[in-house]
Amino acid sequence: MAATNYKILFFKILKYTGITFSVLLALMFITPLIFADKIREQVKKTANEKLNGELNYNEANVSFFRHFPSLTLSLTDFKLNGSAPFQNERLIAADEVAFGINLGSLVFGKTIKIDQIFLSNSLINVKVNEKGEANYNVYIAEKEKEKEPEEASDTGLKLEAIEINNSKLVYDDQSTKFHIDAFGFDYLGNGDFSQAIFALHSKVKIGKLNVIYQKEPYLMNKKVDGDLITKINTSSLSFVFEQNDLFINKLLVDFTGKFDFLKDGYNMDFKIKSDKSNLNDLFTAFPPKYITWLKDTELKGNVDLLLTLKGRYIASQNIGPDLNMDLKIKDGFINYKKSAFPVSNLNIDVATKVPSLNPELLQLDAKNLSLNIEKNYLKTKLKMDGLSAPDIDLVLNSNIDLEKLNQALGIPNVELKGLLVSDLKAKGKLDQKQRLFPNASGSLNLKNGFVKTQYYPNPITNINVVSKINNTKGTYDGLSVVLAPAGFTFEGEPFWVKADMKNFDDLNYDIKAKGTLNISKIYKVFSQKGLDVDGFIKADLELKGIQSYAQKGDYSKLKNKGTLELRNINVQTEYLPKSLLIKEGIFKFNQDKMSFNTFLASYGQSDFKLNGYLQNVFNFMSSKNGTLRGSFTLNSKYINVDEFMSSTSTTTTIDKIPATTENSPKPATQETGVIIIPSNLDLQFYATAHKINYQGLTLQDGKGAVKMKNGKIVMQNTGFNLIGCNVTMNAAYQAITPKKAVFEYQIKATDFDIHRAYKEVKMFKEMASAAESAQGIVSLDYKIKGRLNQQMMPVYPSLIGGGVLSIKDVKVKGMKMFNAVSKTTNHESIKNPELSKVDIKSTVKNNIVTIERFKFKYAGFRPRIEGTSSLDGKLNIKMRLGLPPFGIFGIPLTVTGTQDKPKIKMGSQGQDIEETKDAEDN
Repeated sequence: MAATNYKILFFKILKYTGITFSVLLALMFITPLIFADKIREQVKKTANEKLNGELNYNEANVSFFRHFPSLTLSLTDFKLNGSAPFQNERLIAADEVAFGINLGSLVFGKTIKIDQIFLSNSLINVKVNEKGEANYNVYIAEKEKEKEPEEASDTGLKLEAIEINNSKLVYDDQSTKFHIDAFGFDYLGNGDFSQAIFALHSKVKIGKLNVIYQKEPYLMNKKVDGDLITKINTSSLSFVFEQNDLFINKLLVDFTGKFDFLKDGYNMDFKIKSDKSNLNDLFTAFPPKYITWLKDTELKGNVDLLLTLKGRYIASQNIGPDLNMDLKIKDGFINYKKSAFPVSNLNIDVATKVPSLNPELLQLDAKNLSLNIEKNYLKTKLKMDGLSAPDIDLVLNSNIDLEKLNQALGIPNVELKGLLVSDLKAKGKLDQKQRLFPNASGSLNLKNGFVKTQYYPNPITNINVVSKINNTKGTYDGLSVVLAPAGFTFEGEPFWVKADMKNFDDLNYDIKAKGTLNISKIYKVFSQKGLDVDGFIKADLELKGIQSYAQKGDYSKLKNKGTLELRNINVQTEYLPKSLLIKEGIFKFNQDKMSFNTFLASYGQSDFKLNGYLQNVFNFMSSKNGTLRGSFTLNSKYINVDEFMSSTSTTTTIDKIPATTENSPKPATQETGVIIIPSNLDLQFYATAHKINYQGLTLQDGKGAVKMKNGKIVMQNTGFNLIGCNVTMNAAYQAITPKKAVFEYQIKATDFDIHRAYKEVKMFKEMASAAESAQGIVSLDYKIKGRLNQQMMPVYPSLIGGGVLSIKDVKVKGMKMFNAVSKTTNHESIKNPELSKVDIKSTVKNNIVTIERFKFKYAGFRPRIEGTSSLDGKLNIKMRLGLPPFGIFGIPLTVTGTQDKPKIKMGSQGQDIEETKDAEDN
């Protein structure tokens, strides 16, 4: 009886359960059909009200079964564009975006609540341009208003979950040069997004993560798995990372901190910490090239890592956060490809601080960096404050076999050998300007060294260095360096140097050098690029003396002798924009003199052959104050002066530009500059050049004496052929800044073709534009001085000078001024005058050419001319046209206007031309 009752009860439960299940199942099919239109209409309305971006999709389906048990509206082939200025680019593209519907709001509420979002196979493309404008500002926030009745809260957005599957996330911020790629991105997060401040609980998995900053990869193809808790303040755009446990590949990282968006930048407080990690796990987070190395390497050891970034980043005010990093490795072990000599007892304790991200404020404290290979060891400590003029505290001790170290570490593409033995201490400030050098004592020696790389088939061998360094005064004058000796063999050619140098403020030197250096091939050992020339230096030198002996002229106390041979060597200097190629040069040293024998060189298109000598060479090379003296004969087939013009660049940095239109980034520009003559040269040349080019002007058969001293060039009795005329001149030139120079110039040219000069000499054309229609022979004796601009062209208001233009036999045809005079006076015969044996004297100042009174005869007329004209073509010329037969009676005329449009009027009163004074008259 009891069994029967239990059986009946069981079938009743099964019956009602089946009915309930069937009803629920039916409701799950029917509900989407009933409410589909309402859901679509409400979502469409919400999208129009809340989104500031173009939204497109293919189909909209309502179902319980796509994301069971949630009722969702699914939009297929979903595309949402970003906010301005990215309105034509995708912010989100997905195969499907589904919105979870709150059932209570669907049945009983006035509006439908969306409490879940699902993205599948999506691309999330976040962009920020150089001005700081972002594409993700597509959500239109509600305007602040007074609190309304409780039922109004139904319209809020309260998300219970955000789920992203198999997606790609791209974050590209051009304002900070920060870029992130996340492939295979899975994300599950939940929080009450309707609150002004809410906690977001997240789980994230990334198949491949790339992090790039300033175009440098920091993480590449890393796997990430993490649980995150983030507090978000939507009102102030503030993020607090409370608990974030991340696995980057195998490295466990605790990431906490805070990030605030400011009006013109960011405020951040990040802390990345990894305690008691494994050395192998640390390397799994390194860039991909180390992963390949890691596969063949056994790594052991404990690692503690702490990285903090705290402070404001405001590019427009040059404000940056403080960066601190502490790294500790204990009991490390490294063995590449099961080497017989592994690295053991690897211990590293390094603390680094970079306040305001300013490298000049660098604080490095490497308390310990040590390792062992069997009984060999390397131990070092380094403390450094600053970068350009740092305070240094260094201790270096080593007795290490480089071949064993190379094998244990698996250093790629280089083969090293040799025993490195060092015992060196240094403490103090290194400041070249203040002539400070750390107190130092110790030695650095390398025995039987060997270097071979993949870039060149043959090694550098027999590298032996025995060096001692000592300084007890903390200054350059207390520094002593001894090389006894240093040498190597390359391509069968040995080279060695033996040196004893003391007092680097007044260098006391004893140097011997012998051997051959193949510069190009030595460079190729270390680089694929190589040099453009296959140059070498061959030396056999003995140099001994004190720097001040040369300064005082006590050359008898110097003991310098030997030879130095150069071939195909490129020499670059800050003073010249191109490199100087020394094709061949043999130098002989005798005391303080270095003689040049058959010195052949080229610079761009120019060629040079030098013979002569240099004096005070060693003092010049070893001291900033040393002056190089010398005397040469120079021969050249062709010199292109334009190629010697210096260049200055103006660059606008685009990395830290404030987000305003006025400060939008500008590309770097390249500007020319004047020729700069080094002030520490005292040289004399007697030069001959077959052809010289300057600003399109061709000079033939130039010869003369040139002196170069105190940054100034003086040319004396220089002669050349210009436009078929023999010219002699004296000149002086000096650069004041890279964009400004001054000059003095005196020229005497006898019997040249005035029409040819007008066509071929640019400066003559601009200063004597009236010669356009003239033909005949003239002579010029003129002296002028002034300033040159950065294009090496004269600044006309700065010109001061004067001279004589002697007319031998000139026909003036079609000159507008004489045409106007002819028309005004009704005398046709004065239209095209002929001048003979006339001297025209003039002076130049403040952009005005003043012409002294001169007379000439033509066709019975006796014109008399005087007045002024400006270098930009304005006229104020007074003329008296003496009438035939004797010119006793004449017509007074005034010519004003310009050379292109002269104005003639009767009378002798004209309008004075306004002077233009030089803006840099000082």
